[in-house]
Amino acid sequence: MTAVVVASNILVQYPFEPFGLADWLTWGAFTYPLSFFVTDLTNRQIGAVAARRVVYVGFLIAVVLSALFADARIAAASGLAFLTGQLLDVTVFNHLRRQTWWRAPLAASALGSIVDTTVFFSAAFAFSGLPWLGWAAGDLAVKLSFALGLLAPFRLAIAWWGRPQAA
Repeated sequence: MTAVVVASNILVQYPFEPFGLADWLTWGAFTYPLSFFVTDLTNRQIGAVAARRVVYVGFLIAVVLSALFADARIAAASGLAFLTGQLLDVTVFNHLRRQTWWRAPLAASALGSIVDTTVFFSAAFAFSGLPWLGWAAGDLAVKLSFALGLLAPFRLAIAWWGRPQAA
């Protein structure tokens, strides 16, 4: 979890140049969605308490490391966005955990991504003169695509691990 967040905080500083998408994406858009995948698998297999613990520990370590390797404003925005988005993810997932297998990870990741993206990009880049609204839109599109795309690996993982513990 920590590696994903720190890598994302470094990579968000670099626009994604291929295909003329520099005003729409940063490289961080491709790593961060994995954090929701980790949180959802943890929540599914060992419960919301453990998932929150992973979020808190990941938050503490990632904020310290991000402060060393990323811009201070990005590190602070990331910490705030990570905590709010991931804790929302845990809550939504836990609320939907008894429904069809795909609803909890999809809804939790989607809602967590919306909050995370809004908080992060507004706190990190507002009034910077950078194309942050485009980056936020592109980032959210990638996160939502990952939320859908990671459903198959999520299903395979839960089938492989077997029955989860009760929340």
